[in-house]
Amino acid sequence: MTHRGTILVIDDEPNVLKTLTIGLEAMGFKTEGFGNPLDALERLQEQFFNIALIDLMMEPVNGMQVLKEIRARSPETTCVIVTAHGSIDSAVEAIKQGAFDFLQKPFDLKELQVFTEKVFEHHLLQKEVRTLRDQIAASRSRVEIITRNALMRQQIDLARQVADSMLTVLIEGESGTGKELFAQFIHEHSGRKDKPFVKVSCAALAESLLESELFGHARGAFTGAVKDREGRFEAADGGTIFLDEIAEVAQSTQVKLLRFLQDREFERVGENVTRKVDVRVIAATNRKLTESLREGSFREDLFYRLNTVRLTLPPLRERPEDILVLTYHALKKFSSGSKSHDISPDASRLLTTYRWPGNVRELEHVIERAVLLAHDGVIHPSHLPPELQQTDQSSAGLLSLEQLERQHIARVLRVAKDLDEASRVLEIDPTTLWRKRKKYGL
Repeated sequence: MTHRGTILVIDDEPNVLKTLTIGLEAMGFKTEGFGNPLDALERLQEQFFNIALIDLMMEPVNGMQVLKEIRARSPETTCVIVTAHGSIDSAVEAIKQGAFDFLQKPFDLKELQVFTEKVFEHHLLQKEVRTLRDQIAASRSRVEIITRNALMRQQIDLARQVADSMLTVLIEGESGTGKELFAQFIHEHSGRKDKPFVKVSCAALAESLLESELFGHARGAFTGAVKDREGRFEAADGGTIFLDEIAEVAQSTQVKLLRFLQDREFERVGENVTRKVDVRVIAATNRKLTESLREGSFREDLFYRLNTVRLTLPPLRERPEDILVLTYHALKKFSSGSKSHDISPDASRLLTTYRWPGNVRELEHVIERAVLLAHDGVIHPSHLPPELQQTDQSSAGLLSLEQLERQHIARVLRVAKDLDEASRVLEIDPTTLWRKRKKYGL
């Protein structure tokens, strides 16, 4: 027999216990009744109950004590106190201690059943809320960095090591290499993962607006400032702020950033009130900040504050072993429903010989487009953008020096009996071979 749910009834009055049990079973619930609360608590160790109906006045322990034990042992059980007319104040106190509601004696069968429907509806709603929260938490923490490259794996390990700290992190890499993904990875592996992760593209905002966007402004601070507004740092309180393209920040705003990194405080534009927030800073740039230092466009003291931990992400052209791995990951991501796509050998060759100036982001866009065009489920060269097809015509499958070197080292390693022999064949010392193996992920 299929039951709607399970209900635990605890009441030391045999007649009330029998009435409750019969009425609830008539509604389709599997019901277990106990006159001794200690026996009920023992049963709770073996069986989960959706609802617990607990009499307030019992021996040897009263309903408040039983409520406390059930809340501790089975927090997902919805508890209801059953009370006599003169104990309403105690029932209200029970609700404060975690009971959902109370049922007042005496009651008839219809009243019991209507009341129980309401309780069970609440229980199912709470279960759904917990499920949705778990799904959201799981999706938030589903930050995947797909790679076989040795250098990328080193950067992932470093990111994981520093994640649960207040250290400022600087991420360098070309556009599309995954700087934002690494920032999210650090946030999700920190104790701040349930707090805000706030992203700011410093290059997307005009110099006159960036300071206000970051730190907020007071009403009347400038034309159009019709009310007080909190900035991104305040919005990120308790969490992480990701400052993308930090090299584009104007010198005046760099001063305020430096002060925040030093003292964790700032003022809104047009306001003299000093504010403090608890925010972890991760910055990223597609330029080497050392070049900006030489040019004089970036403050040296701010650079050293940001450069506490530096992650350097190699471009995709230096990670040829990742191209097809990322391709199949993107195929899975963009294939709709149960329909899966594959890729022809000719298309695979084009993907692996292309230089990918837009890196992983460009690769994902290419695969998304190809999936839409490949109606037969197989991606052919004709489904790829013209620039990839032209690569095949112009280079005729020629490889770069790096690709040739990687292939040659891999071939020697396969036939050599050990690393010393491979070093002699390649005419390089073992240390150089070690570095090259590390570089190419061999």
